[in-house]
This record gives sequence, structure tokens and C-alpha cells, in this order.
Amino acid sequence: MADAVKTYGWEAKPRDPSVILGGKKNIKDPMPQTVASIKLPDSTLATSVLQYAATELSTPTFNHSMRVFYYGKAIHNQQFPEWHFTEETYLLACLLHDIGTTDKNILATKMSFEFYGGILALDLLSKELHAPIEQAESVAEAVFRHQDIGETGMITTIGQLLQLATIFDNMGGHEDLVHEDTIRDVTARYPRKKWSSCFAATIRKENGLKPWAHTTALGEDDFPHGVQNNKLMQPYD
Repeated sequence: MADAVKTYGWEAKPRDPSVILGGKKNIKDPMPQTVASIKLPDSTLATSVLQYAATELSTPTFNHSMRVFYYGKAIHNQQFPEWHFTEETYLLACLLHDIGTTDKNILATKMSFEFYGGILALDLLSKELHAPIEQAESVAEAVFRHQDIGETGMITTIGQLLQLATIFDNMGGHEDLVHEDTIRDVTARYPRKKWSSCFAATIRKENGLKPWAHTTALGEDDFPHGVQNNKLMQPYD
């Protein structure tokens, strides 16, 4: 079990980004990284989930998921290289973190999209694709908690990295963790396609259908407004 904790990104990290950053804007100034310089996992499992995500997600959501992988790996490589997890596990979490936002899945349940998405991810990985249960559960945990933003307590390594990368792409948060040239290269390969307005609309849709949704914890109006007015990514939208 100890090996599984490291292999699949279960090690505990503070939930508060300012703690892991030591109160600074970054650990080191970021250098440019490109899509070509970051290897995309190509295992049978990774390829199967990549194909599943490409089929199930809209193009803007799929592209967002891929950007989250590359931004997260850029952050990991330069800011937290000592963090342990397999790139495959992180890719799976990125590809599945928004599976609950599809029109079909939002309407299929009264659960908040992250929680239903985590269940879908767990079933896909463990029951259909026969991934190791520790890996499937790590991905599901990260999906459940990728919007569990806060300053207290702990979160898994995969969960923290997924939070950092999604906040970066969705709201321009933690902008000092990734070089501007990296943003240019990643968005050239996986265009945003007006992602800011697209995701803001998804948030408002879920909140309208499910006024109890977990997303409201981030601010019923503040969160979609912050997404739609993402100044860092505005030139690429």
C-alpha cells in the first residue's frame, strides 16, 4: 500500500496553495515548456480513456482537459518535481474531471457534477477498464475534490495539482506558475474556443438546475463571473 500511495498520487499536501508555495508567488521562475517537450502517456489504459473523453466531451471541454494536463505537468516539472505520481494517473484525472458536465450527465442525476463525475470515473476505470483499484480511486478522489478550494486541511497530490491547473486555465489563478510561452504553445495545440464563456454558461446551467450544487460554494455569481472575465486567458479565447 505504501508504494500505491506514491505511485498513484495519494500523498497528502496542504489544501492551501500559499502553504505549498511557502507564501511566495512561485518556487522558481517558470521557463517555457511545450507540448512536444511533455510526454503524453500512451499506455493502453491512457489511450482508452483519451478516446472515451474525446467521444464523450465537447471539443471545448476536451481541449480544456488537455490543457489542464499540460499546465499541470509544467507546474509539476518546475515547481514541485519532488511530488510523486505516475503521469498516466494524472492524465486520467485531467481527462475525466469534467465528465459530469456533459448535457447527458448533468441531466442524469441530481448530484453535483464533480460527485457524479467521480462515480463515473471510478466505474469506468475499475469496472470497464480494470485499472488498479488504488489508481481508479485516486482519480475519483481528485475528480470529487477538484473544486474543493480552501485554506484548511489536506488533499492528495493529484488533487492539489488538478486544482492548481484547473484554476489556472479557468480563472487565470496562480499565473506565476506557468510561463507565457507555455500558454501560447498549449493553446495553439488545444485552442480555448471561447472556453471562458462556455464554462461560465455550464456553471450557470448547473446552478439553475441544481441550486444546491457544490459549485455554489465558490460563489453563485462570483465564480461564473470570474471564469467569464479571465484576464490572463482573454488573448487566447
